[in-house]
Amino acid sequence: MPVYLSTGLIFATAAVCEIAGCFSFWAWRRTAHSIYWLAPGLFALVVFAYLLTLIPSEVAGRAYAAYGGIYIVASLLWLWAVEGQQLDRWDLSGSASALIASAIILFAPRGI
Repeated sequence: MPVYLSTGLIFATAAVCEIAGCFSFWAWRRTAHSIYWLAPGLFALVVFAYLLTLIPSEVAGRAYAAYGGIYIVASLLWLWAVEGQQLDRWDLSGSASALIASAIILFAPRGI
């Protein structure tokens, strides 16, 4: 599998885990769901953290910075798919910009 594809898959899975984990806390604190929502949320956050260690980067900060763009896109997809909110052109153009920035951060040649 090409590195771009595998990296994208790892980032996408990590984003789903992070958002689901954080959403479990949100649901517990803000919408009066049971405290038992925290158990799968914590598990999802552990999986998220593990997945970021699989990113092909020599330094953690660069992997985290590149992940930020993926997180933006995933959060907006969550907003649309789970929370039923319509995305607008600003959401879409911001997402595209974030993806481009992530690719530059992670895949640009170093040492130039």
